Amino acid sequence: MADQAPSETSPQPAPPVKVSDPRLTPKPFASIPPEEYIAERLNDSIAWYDKSANKTKELYLRMRAATVIGGALVPVLVNIDLPYLNILTTLISLVVVLLVSLESVYHYREQWTNYRSTEQLLRNEYFLYTTKGGIYASFDPEEAYKHFVDRVEEVISAENSATLRVLTSVSETKSESRPSLKPLSKASRNVDR
Repeated sequence: MADQAPSETSPQPAPPVKVSDPRLTPKPFASIPPEEYIAERLNDSIAWYDKSANKTKELYLRMRAATVIGGALVPVLVNIDLPYLNILTTLISLVVVLLVSLESVYHYREQWTNYRSTEQLLRNEYFLYTTKGGIYASFDPEEAYKHFVDRVEEVISAENSATLRVLTSVSETKSESRPSLKPLSKASRNVDR
């Protein structure tokens, strides 16, 4: 091995760093056609909202069922005189209080309804666009695509804002926790009339 000439090797590039969010591919201005936008942005968003709605619904229903069952058991157990039953009753009461408190922190019901309504709104917008229905009926394809992208992005933005409000507030009214269903932009308001 000593008689081998040292080889000239360039330094190896560092392996790519894995990130939890995919990196955006650089693209030129106005270069995403409708098919690609629907495939990359709309479908991904619909899938994420559907999955998140299912997850938060399941969490909400499990927590509600546990609190209802626990709340019904405690008064019954209090009236039974058996050894160590008072410890069980106290533990069930504690679990009920913890679950109710966690629901007030995480707002699973509000998240579930936000995610589901946003997912349905995005699907509705897709079908209006692809069937040339609603506001899209009077647009040429290029103008329709611009309005479609604006409306989809505003629905996603409205949901993000609603979820942030829900998660950062102590008490929230139902109307503030849902994405806005009103016309989405000044341009949309003029077109919708």
